[in-house]
Amino acid sequence: MSTTAGGGPVPGDALLVADVGNSRIKLAVVADPGGAGRLPRVQRRQDFLSRDFRPRNIEQWLAGAAPGPALLLVASVHDAAAARLEAAVAEVSATQHRPLRQRRVARADLPVEVLVDEPHRVGIDRVAAAAAAALVAPAGRGAIVVDCGTATTVDMISPQGCFLGGAILPGPALLARALAEGTSRLPAVAALDHDLPPAMPGRTTQQAIAAGIGWGMRGAVARLVAEARASLGEGAELILTGGSSGVVRDALPGARDMPDLVLLGIAMAAARARGR
Repeated sequence: MSTTAGGGPVPGDALLVADVGNSRIKLAVVADPGGAGRLPRVQRRQDFLSRDFRPRNIEQWLAGAAPGPALLLVASVHDAAAARLEAAVAEVSATQHRPLRQRRVARADLPVEVLVDEPHRVGIDRVAAAAAAALVAPAGRGAIVVDCGTATTVDMISPQGCFLGGAILPGPALLARALAEGTSRLPAVAALDHDLPPAMPGRTTQQAIAAGIGWGMRGAVARLVAEARASLGEGAELILTGGSSGVVRDALPGARDMPDLVLLGIAMAAARARGR
């Protein structure tokens, strides 16, 4: 576990986790660290925009979430946002004379083997999600994780709990922005996070874009899940997470909703460190 402040998990300290993504920072308190085949439990989740959060936001959240000593585990795919978060926490620690330690979570901290050609390039969020998914999947069946965010990923976890790789495609907001920025006349359209797309045919340009993104995302993800099931078997656990999961929810019958999946995986790094 790489460190931004010394020391490992200390009994009695609050344990906090941060999932720093391209669009949002998700923070939570670990109410139960889990262990021995048991998934952690998190509470007091708070989301901030990765680009626009202010140090005051972090200070206010910490005041309620961890008024005493704490360890913050940070898993990040957005280095600039993670650095700003860590600086804000360090400032609170210094100005309020509170022991707030921080650690960056690395792939080696998570109890999952990454079986791909370039394991060092796999996002820590995907590995954390795989670690938690492997723990909840039925024994010997494996899992498929659909994570809909800025990017949408469909990842496969083997029956032995190994990360096998998967597929990556743009999320709905990124698709909408690409159309607006990559063309001269197509307008910006708000991404659909929960509502059904317009019925075909779209009768305005905005409706046509919303239909293309909404129905296209559903079709793409459903097909990728079908391909994953063809490899893993029909018994694989299907898990859905991510801030834009509502876009594809109705296309994935039987999926298990786990909005805190990545945070739970990050929390598993602390349980692993305590066991060393």
